[in-house]
Amino acid sequence: MRQKSMNANLSGYVAQVVGDGLCTGCGTCVGICPSGALRMDRSNANGCYSVHLDSSRCTGCGLCLRACPGHSVDFKALSLEIFGKAATDIRLGNYQGCYLGHSSDYAVRYNAASGGVITALLLFALEKGLIDGALVTRMRKDRPLEPESFIARTREEIIDASKSKYCPVPANIALKEILASKEGAKFAVVGLPCHIQGIRKAESCNKNLKEKIVLHLGLFCSHTDTFFATEFLLSSLGLNSQDVATINYRGEGWPGSLSILLKNGQKKILPYSKMISAHILWFFAFPRCTLCCDLTAELADISCGDAWLPQLMANDNIGQSIAICRTRLGSSIFTEAIKTGYINSKQVDPLIIKQSINMARTKKKDIRVQFFLRRLLAKPFPAYRTLLLNPNFTSYLRTALLCFNLAISSNKYFRGRLFSYLLHKELSLLGLDKEAGE
Repeated sequence: MRQKSMNANLSGYVAQVVGDGLCTGCGTCVGICPSGALRMDRSNANGCYSVHLDSSRCTGCGLCLRACPGHSVDFKALSLEIFGKAATDIRLGNYQGCYLGHSSDYAVRYNAASGGVITALLLFALEKGLIDGALVTRMRKDRPLEPESFIARTREEIIDASKSKYCPVPANIALKEILASKEGAKFAVVGLPCHIQGIRKAESCNKNLKEKIVLHLGLFCSHTDTFFATEFLLSSLGLNSQDVATINYRGEGWPGSLSILLKNGQKKILPYSKMISAHILWFFAFPRCTLCCDLTAELADISCGDAWLPQLMANDNIGQSIAICRTRLGSSIFTEAIKTGYINSKQVDPLIIKQSINMARTKKKDIRVQFFLRRLLAKPFPAYRTLLLNPNFTSYLRTALLCFNLAISSNKYFRGRLFSYLLHKELSLLGLDKEAGE
């Protein structure tokens, strides 16, 4: 199952991990490189970020390769290191308790993606002195359609970074700032499964980083959308990127809506149910995400995401979060945040959580089909040491549809001439042109 052997030097990393389509775009390699030989730039060709090497600065230390989650993740070894045991639950990974909750601050809850639990936990940790800052992501003020990962050190900065970002985010670039911080500084990190995997691998080969990162908060993630997805949404609203002053992909209640403030002061709203249609079908998805087996950020201290089951969200238009506390530290911080009034929460049966995030099981099955296809095409695929499930007939059908949608939306011709036209027709039939507006 192992792909081509990896060279131990940086040029081997760039040629094989990036060139073979295994880069997750997490930014870990850039953040941990001690000589600043790597950078990430937005690529107009694939709608994501690409890694670039300055060979004159590379020392060949190999840290980038060892920390990269793109070519391999030994979930079993990392679980033993983090939790003291390998995961036995194939859908949730290791956990100590499952909860349904939300921020006690109404404004935080209302303006978050789903309940604001991550924001509340960061505020608790910062204001109680457990951390000096947190690695989070917001949309840039100078380029509002691009993300900016940074170290938030105030309440205002943490709140400013709330809400989901439906675009590529190389969050781990900000590890540079953590590594450069003063001795004894403590930080939390917030990221998608690939970000948390990269950070855990980086910590395994950098003692300084491991000592400074004291809390890992993971976000549920089915896949990342490329920047083409945002461009398409703007197009469906009759806008272009130059019109946009700010963009929020979620917030204003649950499940929320896409909210765009224009430079002329107008505001455009697209309900979440309309915004998410292309995302659900994996149009404009980042292809590397089809090779991911981790929906719930299994290596985090606490993982959070939307609660989709009707019995969990009945008559709720503000939002609640699923929270999976995985480590003793995570459970302790979560419990204290409840006691001190930062979070309202109740413990729930893990079976209910599994039903709500059934795609965690789907990922564990369908990934074997993806591996099979890449093996047939003589393409490399990531080496995962973890529990996976055998695919069924539905897995093959799902994978076929997914690959077809990816092929259409990643092809410049179809994306520009055919695909947008068809989706515009679909959105018009759905009444989007009447519902989306000021």
